Amino acid sequence: MENIQEIKIKDGANPTAAGLVALAVACFCFFALLEGHVDASARTLIGCWLIGGFVVQVIVGLMDLKEGNHAGGNTFLFFSAFFMLATGMEMLIRGVMGVEVDARIDGWAWAALSIVMILWLPAFFKKIGILSFIVLFVAIALPFIAIRDLGYTAELGVLAHIPAWTLLIAGLLAIYLCSAIVVNKAYGKTIYPM
Repeated sequence: MENIQEIKIKDGANPTAAGLVALAVACFCFFALLEGHVDASARTLIGCWLIGGFVVQVIVGLMDLKEGNHAGGNTFLFFSAFFMLATGMEMLIRGVMGVEVDARIDGWAWAALSIVMILWLPAFFKKIGILSFIVLFVAIALPFIAIRDLGYTAELGVLAHIPAWTLLIAGLLAIYLCSAIVVNKAYGKTIYPM
């Protein structure tokens, strides 16, 4: 039997499509929650979905970094940790255990993540494509989520809908891009334009 440390993936496929699926699921769940299509009781189930997304995205991030994709790999890693795992665990704790916490701390965390995402945005526009716009829409959503979690939702008024809709758009673009990656690779030619 081979030693597990000796097993290496040779000529493996890039898992970015799976990471985009995880992102799309998270974006759709947040859209539903932010727009009131589900109530707060859905947080427990959303937490489960986000933790599932964490598993996928941490693998994608590590493999992207190994392949030299600095911007994508690091973004998948911090998304997996904070967007997926930390938020998923928080939703489970609040939903299952009924623990009430001062959620304004989330606003401070999302503020830091927003600043990072905005400052990293130019790296994704070096070569403009669908991924550029996915990251752009997420970068637009994050500051509004931070403001909302800081407790200023009422002051946002109609702008409170921006994070939900920009995340939905990012999720739809992620679905298209991951489909294009998988289908185009399967056929060895462009079926879905990218």
